Amino acid sequence: MKRALLIVLAACGGAKTQESPPDAAPPYTVAIFDHAHLGSHSDQPDFQKAIAQVDLGSAPVAKATLVVDLESPCYPFDKWQTDQPPSGQRWPADCDAFDRNFDLTLDDLDLARLITPFGGPEHQEIDLTDVVNARHGVHPLTAFIATWSDNAGQVSGSNGGWYVSAHLDLVPGTPPRNVVAILSLFNGSIETTKPLAPIGFDVPAGVASARLDYRVTGHGGANDPSADCIGPAEEFCKRTHHVSIDGAEIDAAYQPWRDDCQTLCTQKTYTWPSTGKSFTYCAENPCGAIGSVQAPRANWCPGSASPPKTYDAAALHTEGHHTFGATIDHEFDGGTWRVSATLTLYGP
Repeated sequence: MKRALLIVLAACGGAKTQESPPDAAPPYTVAIFDHAHLGSHSDQPDFQKAIAQVDLGSAPVAKATLVVDLESPCYPFDKWQTDQPPSGQRWPADCDAFDRNFDLTLDDLDLARLITPFGGPEHQEIDLTDVVNARHGVHPLTAFIATWSDNAGQVSGSNGGWYVSAHLDLVPGTPPRNVVAILSLFNGSIETTKPLAPIGFDVPAGVASARLDYRVTGHGGANDPSADCIGPAEEFCKRTHHVSIDGAEIDAAYQPWRDDCQTLCTQKTYTWPSTGKSFTYCAENPCGAIGSVQAPRANWCPGSASPPKTYDAAALHTEGHHTFGATIDHEFDGGTWRVSATLTLYGP
């Protein structure tokens, strides 16, 4: 297999042409993003996203791994010596000090549910073996971060943003599974005022098994005083999710919750060279308050990936037309849950 030329389109710098290596030297790497900037100003072409056209080829692979590295202008703190906060501001202008939704999608597929750290670096390796074997050819891959600026520079930078680098490591060979198709049933948000209507999908003949990946994280909203919540906003609320196929619940008691966020706070001390004053911070989340970094949340922690809940109900691999549904109990007005449902169908 002699792969075609790969055209990489990054939002920060136009087009880049690269020829993939021949079959004689597997495994090989496909470049995707090279320090692509995702900015926070809506009038700029790099506003919150970068897009690359990625050629997944036409040959099977034994393994495919998407490697993603996120860089923040906030950290390390030594950068502040040359990139000082503007006059009257508390942060370097290009620094986004908050934890943000960080989405990676191929076509309509949710590849991973990520959250940026509080102004720090992040490294993720995502298994895309089934995706590459199911979707050959050229596809758009989008990196999106919901980054915003603080014009006053008091709680974050006045020109905040992030840098994303990514590549795909491919090992040609026999696939570990016979992937028939991958379907995105839903990739969006469920809100109190916008419940999810049943979504139809079709299972072809010859499917032997299936896997439904249900990825959810809670965000936003007003302060719910109920016992379900430990703090303000939906991110601190433990809600019950109901997942159904053809109107019948396959899970009536899923409560997505993360109580391991303290593992993302290795405490370190930094001393400002100019003043000699020191402070303690989380190495994985350097710009976040320690208590906030460590707090349990609605299925996410800052600076990490949230794994999906996986199902294999009989209807998912039964030939014919079916429907998918999901509801959330007691979601508070203004609250939002980021939800995706991806169905992978396997042959014998």
